[in-house]
Amino acid sequence: MKEAFIKFENVNLTYDLYLDKTNNLKEYVINKLTNRRPVSKVMEKVAALKNINIEFRHGDRIGIIGRNGAGKSTMLKVISGIYKPSSGKLTVSGNIQPLIEIGAGFDPEFTGRENIYLNGYMLGFTKEQIRLKENEIIEFTELGEFIDVPVKYYSSGMAVRLAFTIATSIEPEILAFDEMLAAGDIEFIQKAKLRMDSLITKAKMLIIVSHDLGMIKSLCTKVLVFHQGQICFIGTPDEAIEFYVNRGYDK
Repeated sequence: MKEAFIKFENVNLTYDLYLDKTNNLKEYVINKLTNRRPVSKVMEKVAALKNINIEFRHGDRIGIIGRNGAGKSTMLKVISGIYKPSSGKLTVSGNIQPLIEIGAGFDPEFTGRENIYLNGYMLGFTKEQIRLKENEIIEFTELGEFIDVPVKYYSSGMAVRLAFTIATSIEPEILAFDEMLAAGDIEFIQKAKLRMDSLITKAKMLIIVSHDLGMIKSLCTKVLVFHQGQICFIGTPDEAIEFYVNRGYDK
């Protein structure tokens, strides 16, 4: 079996931050009514990731922590192919299932059951393959009769249950999470952790971004601390969390 593998070689991601000179409501309305385009200019270039060099191997459980805007979610989106590096080289071997935005692939007008099939198709499953997994997915979500209710009526916690369960039912080689379980209830989070443990036991890879240090500590074997677009520390969960707290990055 081919091993899952991710390698960053001098990866940088830079984007332009624009300044819109429309700075009040009156001017904004006038621009809309007259079809006048507001004057914008590039205010500055933002280095979201700076010279990232790291390898993740088959079976790794990687945690990424840091303040908001530190670059951790950006790194996850680069891994998932949502963003392309501005420079450097990224090598990914293995199929990736990103869970970055809750229910991003859901159609809000479809029921939970219909969204199981919709997401299954997008993940490359046949109707028969989805049908074989349908009952297991529904049972794990514990949504009961709500599985046949349109997703637009779901709470964020219900959407988390469904999105997480669908994504993890395919046993991908690389699971990528960004605060995916933050809206879930405690009981479901415990079930989710056991499910992820089961997947990792089968020699998959987990990469998770979270502010929940307890979750990072319980799920991960290696933790990266991000600050201002750079990896400033790599170590065990205990070492990384101690570094993170001592530097005041948790404030």
